[in-house]
Order: sequence, then C-alpha cells, then structure tokens
Amino acid sequence: MYFITSVEELQELNPFIIIGCGGGGEKFSNFEGVKAVGFIDDDTRKQGKEFCNLTVSGNLSEVIQKTDAKSVAIMLPIGAEGTALKYAVEAIDNGKNVVASFRSLPISQNESLIKFAESKGVALKEISPRLDVIKKIFGVAPPKCTETLPKITYKHKAPVVFVGGTSQECGKRTTTRMLGKAAEEMGLNAVVISTDEMGLEKPADVNFRAGSLSVMDVASAVMGTIKYMEENKDPDIIFVEGQSSLTERGNPHPKGLSAAILFGAMPDATIVCHRPNHPYREPTGIEYEVKAIEAVEPTKVVGISLNLRNVEEPCDLSEYEKEYGLPAVDIANGLNGGASRLLKVIIDHIGEFKK
Repeated sequence: MYFITSVEELQELNPFIIIGCGGGGEKFSNFEGVKAVGFIDDDTRKQGKEFCNLTVSGNLSEVIQKTDAKSVAIMLPIGAEGTALKYAVEAIDNGKNVVASFRSLPISQNESLIKFAESKGVALKEISPRLDVIKKIFGVAPPKCTETLPKITYKHKAPVVFVGGTSQECGKRTTTRMLGKAAEEMGLNAVVISTDEMGLEKPADVNFRAGSLSVMDVASAVMGTIKYMEENKDPDIIFVEGQSSLTERGNPHPKGLSAAILFGAMPDATIVCHRPNHPYREPTGIEYEVKAIEAVEPTKVVGISLNLRNVEEPCDLSEYEKEYGLPAVDIANGLNGGASRLLKVIIDHIGEFKK
C-alpha cells in the first residue's frame, strides 16, 4: 500500500523537492523522468552551494513557496530518522506528497503519520526495501531493513592492530587476547575489542557479536567502539579481533563480515592467524589472506600466529618465516617468541607512540 516499486510511480508525483544532498539525494534526482526543483540539507556547509544543478537551501517551507513542487522526497541516511520525520510532517502540513526511504523506520509502523497524511489528502510512500523479493526466493525475510546504526567516520588516535585469519577457528580470539596481555605486561594501556559471542575471557575490554549485526552496520560498530574506548580509557594501543576470513572457500558467507570489521578497524598493523590441517574449514592459505587484507585496506601484515592443534609432527616455525617472509609464532604455547615477539614486531612497525 505504501511502497514505491517503479519509476513510473515516482514520475506521477513530479516535481520534487529533495531532502538530503548526499548519495541518496543524487540517486533519486537521477531516476529517469524524475524532476527536481529544489534541494534541502541541514548541513550549513552545503547550503548556498550548487548540487545537481540546483542551489541547496536549509528552509523547506521557503522552497515550497518558491517552486511548483508537488512532492517532497526524503533521502536521509540510517540514523537520521528523527530529522526525516520532522521534514515529513512539515511537507504534509504544507500539502505535499511525501516519498521517503526510512528503511529502519517503515511508514507502516507510523500510524500517526499515515493519519496525518490522510487528513491532508496527500500521498505518503516509501522506497521499497524489496524484502518481498527475498521472501519470494527463500520463503523467509526480515520484517524490515536490518541496517540500523548511524554511519560514522572516526579515525582512531591510538594505533590499532587487526587480528585476522585464514579461516574460522584458527586462533584469532586467543591471539587478540594474548597480544593484549603482552601489552599490559609491557606497561602499555591496552584495549582488547572482541567481536565474537565467545569473547568472554579477560582481558577483553568490550565484547559484542559482530555477526548479530547487518554487515552494513559492522564497520560503524567497530569505529564506534574504538571511539568509545578512546574516550573512556585513553589507550596506548588497541587490538581488534577479526572474524572468519577474506579468502576461505568452504564457508563464503562470513567474508563480508570479515571485511567490514577490517574496514571499521582501519588498522595500522595486522596479524594473520592460520591453522594448518584444519579439520573442518577450507582455508586458501596465508599468502592469499595476506594479499587480500593488504588489497582491501591500507594496512601491513607484520606477523603470523600459528594454531598447531592439528599438527602431529614437531613444527619448524622457521620454515613458515622463510616461505612468507614474516615472523611466525605459536602464540598459545609461547614458541618462537610467542605474543611478546609479535608485539615487538608490531611496535617496531608502528614506531613511536604514547606510553
């Protein structure tokens, strides 16, 4: 009843004032046959400047009076639902149709807004999240968009170390914790961020399950957690546990989760974990994971943490170092220098930082 599912439906509501001078607003104005007669944005830095050949304003009522707009399109990001509702009420009060992309706040769940639009005799529509298509294919779908966190951009002040791996269950959780312990023993104020539901052991400072979130929210969750810990603990160094792998072939589903954690961490250095002879995963290998990590995020892999649980013969760690040109340790058993050696490699790579 409230969903827009075709360009033709939008064309019937021409011309538009578009709220939001970002990617969503630009995409909407580029729909075939859609006519934009004004743009609104709360960001004063955008106001008065040209956007899609029109001058950006900060006053919706003023633009309504100056144009022949029949409708208002609200194209604001996740996290701006309050602002979106404010503009929707203002547009309806001025007798204009409203097309929105509330996503995490469906129109169908806002009875007061529906009744207000009905009382003014205007149309109230939203761009469909197309969950109906997923329902048709799989027989099941979320009741609404699962992306809920606001998009944030935060660059950490303390150096961040990402602990990735070639597969699931290869030692990322243990390696992250032991690096945190080694940093504390060195006298550093360390923060350990666990992203797994099993991350209950010390010294994890904060633990959330990244896999419980929409992958679109994971980078924000990691950035937000880093920001929170910097504001509350003022750390010297931060360790972020990764999940799954960018390259494992046996279970491709969590690859996006792994990438999103990496993106959110924006690490200064990375450690790659590997479990040889993994009994129930299919890792592609250390070389491929290192290349993948360094290709998708400007970081440097500086060491390897090996989980030797499934290696029966004595393992010569120097062979791994020769093959991959990186320090390799058995962190669980402290072999070849263990966590303290990896930490020294990390610090040497990072250079000077606050102690």
